[in-house]
Amino acid sequence: MLAIRLPNNIEIRLANPAETTGRTKTFYTREAILKHVEYLEHRYLAEERLETMAKRWFLDDLELDADVDG
Repeated sequence: MLAIRLPNNIEIRLANPAETTGRTKTFYTREAILKHVEYLEHRYLAEERLETMAKRWFLDDLELDADVDG
């Protein structure tokens, strides 16, 4: 369970689609959080991979190893 306080202007912005569609503000809040969490996961994974020295694969090398004409 998570309880959060939102600024008034965000509450109003959530109320508009909720009233129009008959869904709740909680529904739209949950949708926004779920989509943003996925973005954050991808972003931090990308940053971590950029900071960590590891083997880098280049398309040309992969094509040569796979014997792909290109």
